[in-house]
Amino acid sequence: MKKLLLIMAIAILSSSVNAQFSKATLQANGLTCALCSNSINKALQKVGFVESVKSDIKNTAFNIQFKEGSEVNVDQIRKAVEEAGFSVGSLKLTGNFNNLKVENDKHHKIGNANFHFVNVKDQVLNGEQTITIVDKNFVSDKTFKAIKAATKKIVSTRERPLIAAVM
Repeated sequence: MKKLLLIMAIAILSSSVNAQFSKATLQANGLTCALCSNSINKALQKVGFVESVKSDIKNTAFNIQFKEGSEVNVDQIRKAVEEAGFSVGSLKLTGNFNNLKVENDKHHKIGNANFHFVNVKDQVLNGEQTITIVDKNFVSDKTFKAIKAATKKIVSTRERPLIAAVM
């Protein structure tokens, strides 16, 4: 009986939702020169879970690679950009998903963070997928107000949910 319970527990754990973010594309607001870009680049490289950062000055964007197996915290990314004197214009996270069922206007736990998906069709995410963070401080105020109006239930939790959309 104990062996049967152990086998069932292993099967449940192995079939559980798994997602690991591997990279991100961040667009920054307020950049005017290469020195500005360098400031953000240095700030992002100091974030513990960031492996590397490549600047795309022409598009005021940064391609970020995360350390394998690390827990990604988007608020730490935003904070690094803001401490460099700029703001986040957009943030897209790319990760490998394994049977993550997402439903519109519902919370889903990815790693240690709660994501609230909006403007998405009900689907199962598998393989490499990109989600866009459309939470406050990651998009313009106008865009955030429109997104917030489209959702019926953003429930406050101890750790507030991040609002995301599948690309």
